[in-house]
Amino acid sequence: MQNALRFCGMAVCLALVFAAFAAPVRAGSRQLTYSSFFPPSHIQSKLAKAWCQEVEERTQGKVKIQFYPGQSLTDAAQTFDAVVTGRTDIGMSCLLYNRGRFPLMEFINLPFGNPDGRFATAIINEIYREFQPEELSRVKVLYFHAHGPGFLHTVDEPVRSLKDLQGKDIRCPGSVAETVELLGANPVTMPMPEVYQSLKKGVVDGAVYPMETNKGWKMGEVIQSSTACYPVAYSVGFFVVMNKDTWRDLPPKARKGMEEVSREWVAKHGRAWDRSDFEGTRFTLNQGNSIVGLDQEQAEKWKKAVEPVFDNYVDMTREKGLPGQEVLDYLRKRLRQYKKGEFQSPYIAD
Repeated sequence: MQNALRFCGMAVCLALVFAAFAAPVRAGSRQLTYSSFFPPSHIQSKLAKAWCQEVEERTQGKVKIQFYPGQSLTDAAQTFDAVVTGRTDIGMSCLLYNRGRFPLMEFINLPFGNPDGRFATAIINEIYREFQPEELSRVKVLYFHAHGPGFLHTVDEPVRSLKDLQGKDIRCPGSVAETVELLGANPVTMPMPEVYQSLKKGVVDGAVYPMETNKGWKMGEVIQSSTACYPVAYSVGFFVVMNKDTWRDLPPKARKGMEEVSREWVAKHGRAWDRSDFEGTRFTLNQGNSIVGLDQEQAEKWKKAVEPVFDNYVDMTREKGLPGQEVLDYLRKRLRQYKKGEFQSPYIAD
């Protein structure tokens, strides 16, 4: 009996010792949540999940992140507010899902002739760094990324000219509606999850989106043609942001580790957008669909048709006291450097 009591006493003491050593480890770790609207199978979701794993490793377990893809934690349009209020610690979504809320950053949706995802991803991070817009001051910005050139895709005959596009109902993101209208089509805004059925059932005649969507969202199954309209190609920007209070509560070394990983992940996202554009191109061609371009005459006509979009952006930002013209000048300068092969950026990896 005495031996049994002695054994129990030792067990209790050992348990207390282990608890004493374990408690600081638990107290020193932070379990965070991360919400994204991309479906789990999408490459951007896979990259986000890999970012979470790398953060945990880089911070030596001080930060652990539970990733919630596919709007399983917050709706895409509500993600930014969810981060601000702390409903989720980290969030990834589209800037354009909160149209009008990020006026200066809307430059990324302009038909500036987006050449690829690497450039779009680099330039959106550069412009944020250079201009530090107040519109994002309520969160800790970790990084941005942006998709490759947004093209036109139709369910029937190819669009090779502005005449071919006249009167067609074209699905587009809200911030691209002005561009679509100036090109002569009827813009129809709707969220991406509704586009497949709308194309299949003839609710719309076509849609604008990057080539990756032909595979990533299976749109290549319901269209017949894509117009690679590079002269007026746009992009869509995606934010990865964090609740400010959560950020401030993290140890300095953990914050440093998260920032290091975020800088590395920018280039990964840019490359991933371009790889997925290639996969989307291959997918749609394997479906028997066509891809057409614009001849020089049409390219000039399309560019001229959308000029008011840039003027309206400058006027809108000027009314709000924002440096929209300076942003456009910066964008155009960097785009010229890109076309000359002189573009270098800390957000593009070799």
